[in-house]
This record gives sequence, C-alpha cells and structure tokens, in this order.
Amino acid sequence: MDITAPINAFVAGFPDFIIQLGVAIGLFVASLFIYVAMTPHKELSLIRAGNPSASLAFGGVVVGLAIPLGSCLAHAFGVLDLLIWGIVTLLLQLLAFRFADIFLRGLPKRIADGDVAAAIFLMSIKIGLALILAGAVADPNVSMIRGG
Repeated sequence: MDITAPINAFVAGFPDFIIQLGVAIGLFVASLFIYVAMTPHKELSLIRAGNPSASLAFGGVVVGLAIPLGSCLAHAFGVLDLLIWGIVTLLLQLLAFRFADIFLRGLPKRIADGDVAAAIFLMSIKIGLALILAGAVADPNVSMIRGG
C-alpha cells in the first residue's frame, strides 16, 4: 500500500489548514472579547460566582459564535473569504443580544439576577440564529461557483 500520495497531500495542505484555523480562532476569540465588553452585566464574574443563568447565556454565545464560524471555515474560498463572511456572521450574532433585549426587557439585569428562563431565551436566540447563519453561508449555489 503506497501512502505517499496522502502524505504529500497532507504536507501540501497543512500550512493552509493552520492559517485558516488560526484566522477562525482569532475571529472567535475576538468576538468573545467584544461580546464580553458590550454586555452590561459581567458574565464571567457571574459565572465564577456560580450564577447558572449567566453560564447558560454565555454558553449560548460560545456555541452561537462557533456554529456560523465553523460553516464559514468549511465553505470559504480562502482566508479573505473566511475573514469577510466570518466578520459578517459574527457581527450579526453580536447584534442578536440587542434584539433579544427588545423582546425581553431588562435582559442583562435578569441574567445577572439569576433568571434562568431569560438565559435560556437568549441562548435559544443565539443558537437558532447561528444555525440560520450557518445555512446561509453554506448556500448550495456557492458550490456551483466553485465548480462543485
């Protein structure tokens, strides 16, 4: 069994893999920092203090940011494409908190006060929007452009 071709393919593709993975992780971490900075309640402090609603809400943020970013990574033409669509989807996710607050007044205070129902509501919005964004980025028409 000749394993030369798979090894050569791995060696040739590994640098691109590392670059795209690094860009995706960079976008992910930057988005988490932006989210933490833009929310009026200090979720990480609340989580350290044992607040389950803050943990649920922040967990929804983590998953909600990762899903569309993973889809961007899987469907990107290259690093620039990943950056463009990654930034667009992550900005939309960051705005989702503001929209959730419109529907459920006082959302930051409710989460800080330990309101698990409010946290689950926010988590559901974040994950639901993430799935929609991931589907939008994975548009089957894009594969036709790529020749797939």
